[in-house]
Amino acid sequence: MTTLTGLLGDLADLVLPAPCAGCEAERVPLRFGACARCVARLEALRPFRTAPEPPPPGMPGCVAVGAYEGPLRGVLLGYKEKGRHRLARPLGTLLATAVSAVAARDTPVTLVPVPSTAAAARERRGDHMTRLAAHAVRRLRAAGWEAGVSHQLEALPRPDSTSLSVAGRRAAAEDSLRIRRPRIGVLRRAAPRKGTLVVVDDIVTTGATLAAATGRLEEANMQVAGAAVLAATQLRRPPAVRFGGLPPRGGEKVERRGSGIPNEG
Repeated sequence: MTTLTGLLGDLADLVLPAPCAGCEAERVPLRFGACARCVARLEALRPFRTAPEPPPPGMPGCVAVGAYEGPLRGVLLGYKEKGRHRLARPLGTLLATAVSAVAARDTPVTLVPVPSTAAAARERRGDHMTRLAAHAVRRLRAAGWEAGVSHQLEALPRPDSTSLSVAGRRAAAEDSLRIRRPRIGVLRRAAPRKGTLVVVDDIVTTGATLAAATGRLEEANMQVAGAAVLAATQLRRPPAVRFGGLPPRGGEKVERRGSGIPNEG
């Protein structure tokens, strides 16, 4: 039996002359772009609900693939900061698992990636979330979802958030996102197609960016159903609480939406 989280098929063509993408170990078989131990740990990840404490106003319900640590952190950094763009495909597979926990399979789902600024996109040779969302949509479609991507948001220059307070991050996020303006001579679609609208990003920390993105979309009469991210910087739950396991804190009951997406390996 196979599942959406099967990464071997996605990682099989990553024959890279580089250390393991997950742990940077040298002199290990890198047929899968990561050592066997890191691949196994990535395969074992299961999506869970997460939220900063306290959540910012307008923060949508969020599902993360894993904590921002270990192999997930290593692979994500390798993709974003070290130019290992071929890792977009396995990371897109992981992102699809989080989306499948937000969206019902029998309803069309549209992913709205949080955009990079023009400067960041130039530095990384492309918008990293645009690539991840495209791969996630391909995997969802292959598994029977009616899925698409909508680039409704545009990023403006913003200050480095590492030196900002929580309130400062929230203000910077709100000021740095807007609905994309139509190009001259091109009709703009009023909104994404009907169905489930999911904001996708790589990491959630304070939730300010997800809240800002949701606010901008809802100002344009686009109803956001939730958010899906690859990693959460802090786990706001007991370690055993996962989809299909114990209920989240406070006794809230979680409805698991079965992915039904086959593995490719």
